[in-house]
Amino acid sequence: MSLIIAYVGKKGCVMASDKRKIAYFGNKENLEALESELYNGEIATDEELYKRAKDFDISIKISDDGNKIDTVGNTVMGEVASKGAFETKRRRIYGTTNGYQIIEIIGSEIVSRSAGEKAIIIFGNNFAKKEAEALISKKWKSTLSLKYMGDIFKEIINEVSQKTPTLGDKFDVLIQQPKFTADEAQKYLNETIDQDVKVLAKIRQKLQEDLIEKSREIELASKIINEGDIGEVSSIEGNMLQVTLNDKTQAFDNNWRQLAKPKGKVIMFCETDDVKIGDKVVIENENLCLEKNKSNLSCNIILCNL
Repeated sequence: MSLIIAYVGKKGCVMASDKRKIAYFGNKENLEALESELYNGEIATDEELYKRAKDFDISIKISDDGNKIDTVGNTVMGEVASKGAFETKRRRIYGTTNGYQIIEIIGSEIVSRSAGEKAIIIFGNNFAKKEAEALISKKWKSTLSLKYMGDIFKEIINEVSQKTPTLGDKFDVLIQQPKFTADEAQKYLNETIDQDVKVLAKIRQKLQEDLIEKSREIELASKIINEGDIGEVSSIEGNMLQVTLNDKTQAFDNNWRQLAKPKGKVIMFCETDDVKIGDKVVIENENLCLEKNKSNLSCNIILCNL
């Protein structure tokens, strides 16, 4: 879980976040127990986290290259996300001069939305939020410039990161300060958020399409023929053969586009003159050849079972 701190008011919006990402792999119940300790502040360092993860038989990967805040038009957007069994749940804040909105997204659908004119907003786990709130009450003043607020927010995130491995030691700070009234800010936020969520939906659709295509490629790759009958020679022109596939074989190009269905025809090349129409084509020991004399054949296609 990240720590994102945002100020929104008449001066504009400044937002700061850490860049830590933690990936977990292992038993769900053990993972929940580990996360409970982690988010309650019982684990203080990366070393302790690795040790407790090992105790729970959980594999973890820690990196500090995540981008959790971004500029979207004249707003700054911060996001924390959690992956469920079927969909990713996102909580976002969009801030600009004199206005902010907080939305929750499941998949690519907005399920809740709230708005305000000025605030200091914190996203994070319970322990990190409490620590950040205590530090803000000591360090923050409304008279500070946005740049100095950003420096203060970085200091706060850095101090909290010394107490929990949920945060790293690398940070981002972004500022936006267009000239908006409160009404103008909310109108702009409505338009910007709706458009941004549409972009998210398109990205998700593309990812789903890519995943489906990748799954298809994996399925087809598992059907590549390494041994067995392919078809028979149906036409001969020099060393170029037309081969009619049998009723269980199909052909694809290197991009997994289907070139021939079962009983379809493909082109192959032979290395012998001893070939006749009707000769059987087979794959033996992963070698494409004529069955009768084992003469090698070549083709620029992938042969798969149905």
